[in-house]
Amino acid sequence: MAAQIAATGGTQRTTTAKFAGKPRRPRGWYHSIFPPFSRIPNAYSLPKLKSSSSVKSAMLLSTIEHVVLLKVKPDADSSKVDTMITDLNGLISIDTVLHLTSGPVLSTAGSSLFTFTHMLHSRYNSKTDLDTYLQHPNHLSVVQSVLPLCEDFMIMDWVADRTLSTMVIPPECAVRVTFLKLKENLGEEVKDEVLGVIKENLGGIEQFTCGENFSPDLAKGFSIASIAIFKGVNEMEEADSNLEKVKDYVESMYAVDYVVPSPSNL
Repeated sequence: MAAQIAATGGTQRTTTAKFAGKPRRPRGWYHSIFPPFSRIPNAYSLPKLKSSSSVKSAMLLSTIEHVVLLKVKPDADSSKVDTMITDLNGLISIDTVLHLTSGPVLSTAGSSLFTFTHMLHSRYNSKTDLDTYLQHPNHLSVVQSVLPLCEDFMIMDWVADRTLSTMVIPPECAVRVTFLKLKENLGEEVKDEVLGVIKENLGGIEQFTCGENFSPDLAKGFSIASIAIFKGVNEMEEADSNLEKVKDYVESMYAVDYVVPSPSNL
């Protein structure tokens, strides 16, 4: 999504049939700091996960991460939601896009002010390439079709803090995106400390980036973002966190779990 979008405006996690019967470790690190994860309510019939992942990969000095969270209206027509996801995934055809996937989120945690239902994640070589994507006629057309279906949005963009050997996240990988809103009047040293703690690798993560948001207009006050990639949902749910080390600096946190669709779900 782009600047064309206008901003609007824990319960125990349940398990869908796909993951039923599998034991889950309690996420104590979230429970002790923030509200626990909650499953997105199935207010309408969600379509099968759809994805369009590029086969492009590159060794880059920097990567732009672009994450869009959408809250679909509860009474939205399911066929129109299907079309929305198909159209969003179709944006992979824009030349500057290195990777793009979109679909319903698995679960959310943190601030109870937000209940986003869908996510789009894409990657670019540069801010210029991201801007080319945002201004592309295909993107602008999709934005206009998505707006009537959604009642809330959040967008975060950041420069990856490390070199990535591949841009594409494989199907069935689990993705956890975390946004932090820091308390007011904290100096740059504190911000650097928070970023430093987030960068610590606690194990179980296949790929990770974090950074400071550079598109504040639709970020709802969140300023630091990270994305962690796991082999699957089990690995993601067993993962620990180091956010407790910086909780005194954090006013609010919001996290989204998402599973990259497999080709069979296209």
